[in-house]
Amino acid sequence: MKSYSELHEMALARKGAEALAAHWPLPSETALRDQTDDRLLSEFTRRVFQAGFNWSVIDKKWPGFETAFHGFDLGRNAMMSDDDLDAHLKNTDIVRHAGKILTVRDNAVFLSDLAREHGSAARFIGDWPVEDTIGLFALLKARGARLGGTTGQYALRFAGYDGFILSRSVVAALNVAGVIDGAATSKGALRKVQDAFNAWHAESGAPYAVISRTLAMSVPD
Repeated sequence: MKSYSELHEMALARKGAEALAAHWPLPSETALRDQTDDRLLSEFTRRVFQAGFNWSVIDKKWPGFETAFHGFDLGRNAMMSDDDLDAHLKNTDIVRHAGKILTVRDNAVFLSDLAREHGSAARFIGDWPVEDTIGLFALLKARGARLGGTTGQYALRFAGYDGFILSRSVVAALNVAGVIDGAATSKGALRKVQDAFNAWHAESGAPYAVISRTLAMSVPD
């Protein structure tokens, strides 16, 4: 397996120090564990709607989403009725996709359950050890709605969780680095990925999100 220093040098050679640093994720203004759970539902919903869609369109419409879904209040959205769904499907201030609209209800229930179990969903997820990021991915896939794959991973990143994202570029870099051979989907491959990130973090002291972005820029776009 290549060392992080080798991968960092590859990224530097491709992008240069200034461009590389410019693409590193910035720390969140408010730690994930200190955010309110409605903000986590908002982030999950935003990334669900952006999946397979033009991100800028969702960004432009986002104030309409915040209004339509009552500031993403968990209790209000967990009780979404058929009449509520019908109203959302007529609301031109949001993207009217029934399946994705229903994820607001389902993820409100998911986060409400976490809050009941642990006091705060945001604190529970924010405190999840980065050394077991794949365990958090598995939780989102099993209990969340449309939060498997990179959708949940991007949601975590934008919410402020210091995790990696298994984008096509990162997966390609993991193959070049000798960590995996092929896709990063099986339990065995995911375990190898986690072990590699843990080793690179121990080597460099760099945040996992920075390591992830460095890997993405170490290979051709």
